[in-house]
Amino acid sequence: MMAMVVTIMGGVWVFLNPYLVDFQDNTNWKSAVSIADRIDDRLDVAGSSPENTGIRNTYSLKSTILMPVENVETWSISADLVNSERIEIINLNTTSISILAANETARSVKIENEDSSFTQSFQASHEATVITHNISKQHWMMVTVFDEDNTPIHRSFEISLSGLSISTSFGEGQHKIALMNNARSSQFPNEPWHVTRLPNMEIDTLANGQFRFSILLTDVTWNGSLGSSNNMAVNFESLGALTLFTGDAYNVRFIVDNNLHEVITPQYHDSWLTDYKINRASGTLDTYTGYAPYQRASGADGLTIESQGATINLEIDLQRIEVGR
Repeated sequence: MMAMVVTIMGGVWVFLNPYLVDFQDNTNWKSAVSIADRIDDRLDVAGSSPENTGIRNTYSLKSTILMPVENVETWSISADLVNSERIEIINLNTTSISILAANETARSVKIENEDSSFTQSFQASHEATVITHNISKQHWMMVTVFDEDNTPIHRSFEISLSGLSISTSFGEGQHKIALMNNARSSQFPNEPWHVTRLPNMEIDTLANGQFRFSILLTDVTWNGSLGSSNNMAVNFESLGALTLFTGDAYNVRFIVDNNLHEVITPQYHDSWLTDYKINRASGTLDTYTGYAPYQRASGADGLTIESQGATINLEIDLQRIEVGR
């Protein structure tokens, strides 16, 4: 009798075990998503707060690990600030750039990072002017070109953004959620990464017929250790916001490169260029407005905004947040 009971119980356990594992996985997944939602909300609040202010929140990370992901996404944004000039800037190496002004109005350049700046004047030329500088791109670098009246006529900005990852144990491996630059990507065990939310970009039509193109970049750095704990108190502190672009812009170009996985950037491009591809296939690009490839249709050369001649009002801000225990 005892042997029969043991056999039956063993059979019941074998039958129920897959369901128990699925139940546990589902419970862990819901917990991870809830934590990701709460962290997203805290990042948004801290990013909008004045410098050196923030909030503190406690999380139960029993089966979840919270870790930073460093330099996960690179953004390069450039635009002419006047309609009378078209400027191309090329990074030759870590200490040299070339500046080519189509109408030869460029007279000086300012190169800056988070710690220092460099300024140099130069003569007008129909050829590219090579500038040698001492500014290292530690985290971000901004290049602003001025005319003879010291009016900004072009700006280029490049930054490497960091974020956070949430890893949860599943029966078949690890479920991961990456929070990076207001976007979110997730990966289930034995499956590829999938973008579930795109970076924060919007195109609006203003009452005067202008297009407003706005981007909110978010950079998350960390102080101290993170990891896993039954009750982990996490600080979210604002390091101050930066306004990178504000006002009319022309020849807007932005390049995004996500190195979390090679499938992330193509998913960004596919989503942003969906309407463009539909209009190209239907032969209606002459009336299309919205995201468009800068050169090659794949977006490999970057993206721009097609406004059919309307002025673009460019608004780009950078939120900087420090996360730590």
